Amino acid sequence: MIRNEGVRVKVPASTANLGPGFDTLGMALTLYAWIEMKPAEATVFHLHGENLDGLPTDKSNLLYKVAQSVFDEAGVSLPELEITMYSDIPLTRGLGSSASAIVGALYAANLLIGSPLSLGRLFNMATALEHHPDNVGASLYGGIITAVWDGAHAEALRIEPPEQLDVLVAIPDFQLSTSKAREVLPKQIGMSDAVYNISRASLLTAALTMGRLDLIKDAMRDRLHQPYRASLVPGMGRILEEATEHGALGTALSGAGPTLLALVDRTDNQGEELRSFLLGVLGNEGITARTLWLKPCTHGVTELTIIKGSSLLDMIKGEVKA
Repeated sequence: MIRNEGVRVKVPASTANLGPGFDTLGMALTLYAWIEMKPAEATVFHLHGENLDGLPTDKSNLLYKVAQSVFDEAGVSLPELEITMYSDIPLTRGLGSSASAIVGALYAANLLIGSPLSLGRLFNMATALEHHPDNVGASLYGGIITAVWDGAHAEALRIEPPEQLDVLVAIPDFQLSTSKAREVLPKQIGMSDAVYNISRASLLTAALTMGRLDLIKDAMRDRLHQPYRASLVPGMGRILEEATEHGALGTALSGAGPTLLALVDRTDNQGEELRSFLLGVLGNEGITARTLWLKPCTHGVTELTIIKGSSLLDMIKGEVKA
């Protein structure tokens, strides 16, 4: 049954790779995008916020194409849509902007036609579109995700984030595409580097599951992707090595970057010192950046109740990040 009144959803941003967990470990963050979708006589878009500037407002838009993939999968025809979106998630900064759009559009389109597709099916579709499961899994399920993808089927387990875990991100004022970040990676790696990452990814997963924040520093180390990507984000190498001396439990390049992420114990009192360190290192390299204090988001994409006469922007007023 098509819901002619439309649907609204809220979807969290995400960080992926989490140090050694390349294409495997992801975490949802308290930074969001909101999408409203409803049937229309002719397709129209309302894209709000600077993070959506320049995106297409015709049927080449990713949201529209993803929605149509849901309708095709379910055997439903709904060719014309009115789509409204607001996003706090910066584009191509390593915070899962494309993954949140994919998950939000899949979930909204499925709701719009009565939810014939399971979350597992949506996860497979999202992973096929994003080409790796960690970002989309985090935005879909929330919390911390460990996931696998064999090219046809994705599986994920959700870990409840430790209660005292906070996240500080430093977002440089430049974009870095995933394709460019992948180009610098080696085609082959040595056995010792493979074992190094497997051991630390296993330790990190167990540490997060058990709340052993004291193990994060060693568990976050990586030899598969971050050393090769350090040249793309000047100052990154120093931050990864020294941030734990300024209050971080561990640090990582968020996704493909250029955002840098620090995990923090919220009971610690070194937050301002850590923030100053991150901005200072980047500033010494001539990079301007902004920081955001976030938390792990414990829920994934969710449906919002539509209040008659209230627009999407009215609904989210007061929630958006300054």
